[in-house]
Amino acid sequence: MHFTPAAAQAFAVEFGRFLDQTVDVAQTEQLFDALCAFALNFDCPWVAYEHLTSDQRVLTPVRRERAAMLNYPDQWQAHYFKMGYDKIDPINRTCRKRADAFRWSEVYNDGLTTEDERRVFDEAATFGLRSGISIPLHGPKGSFAVTSFAQGGEFQNRTVTYLQLAALHFHLRAARLVNSSGMEEIADLSPREKECILWTARGKSSWEIGRILGISLNTANFHIKNAMRKLDVTSRTAAAIKAVNFGIIDL
Repeated sequence: MHFTPAAAQAFAVEFGRFLDQTVDVAQTEQLFDALCAFALNFDCPWVAYEHLTSDQRVLTPVRRERAAMLNYPDQWQAHYFKMGYDKIDPINRTCRKRADAFRWSEVYNDGLTTEDERRVFDEAATFGLRSGISIPLHGPKGSFAVTSFAQGGEFQNRTVTYLQLAALHFHLRAARLVNSSGMEEIADLSPREKECILWTARGKSSWEIGRILGISLNTANFHIKNAMRKLDVTSRTAAAIKAVNFGIIDL
């Protein structure tokens, strides 16, 4: 199935509008919202972005406090972790050996994929995520980010191309926003603030961070809020992403 000339022109216009909308964006959350809005042009309601180091799991619908941005259904995220699918998700293996966008169906049909791994895709489909594509975005020192798009139907080839371009643009713009922030402010993070943001990036709640570090819940929140202020972000997730990108913490 191919786009009609009129549809192709309309999508090209929407892509140009997406590029224009991101020019003056000052927060990564706003960039992500723009990316999600662009994906809706292709009937693709679910998007996930995660920045990771080389030894981290990738492309897992993560808890809100992980260093990621996503809008996957909450019920699927809860089920995913309850079943331990973060330990067997085959997208992990695929992202590490691919540099281009790929369909989840390619992984599903791969002879190396086990029945347990296929069950991750089968059950995701019951929550509406019937098909998807993932774009690995490899960086220096073994780091990389991954952007995924999911929907209930099938992705056309032209759709994959547009979404891959949008994901790359989003990733570069997000990195530019991080790099444009003052290093002087970031260097001011105290050792305790770094510890709290590190455990936030690893998916721990403030209560769990308090237990790990031997501090109270309020003290953990205090350090996290201070780190957010110094990193000039409005959420713990954005603080974790920025700290990872700058090498302030190592996941």
